[in-house]
Amino acid sequence: MRKLLFVGSALTIALSSSNVIADGKATYDASCAACHAAGVAGAPKTGDSGAWKDRVGQGMDVLVEHAVKGYQGKAGYMPPKGGFANLSDDEVKAAVEYMVENSK
Repeated sequence: MRKLLFVGSALTIALSSSNVIADGKATYDASCAACHAAGVAGAPKTGDSGAWKDRVGQGMDVLVEHAVKGYQGKAGYMPPKGGFANLSDDEVKAAVEYMVENSK
């Protein structure tokens, strides 16, 4: 019985963690779409494969680094974490992966 309680408690703690699984679509919808749906400030529009082609060619690590730390490019400016400092790096990564997957 004690083992069952311990396993159940550990599972409850793990599942209640807010960063167990970052949901890329939810993060995108709540934080990224404001710019990436309309192309604000040079943001590549989600779904525009031409706008993403060269960026994707740099590799996912570079894209995630630019999204997390911010980036000033020829086409525009990406603020760190899109201006949402409360996002975890994993949430930002998941949102970038979502945008790339939906922009091929």
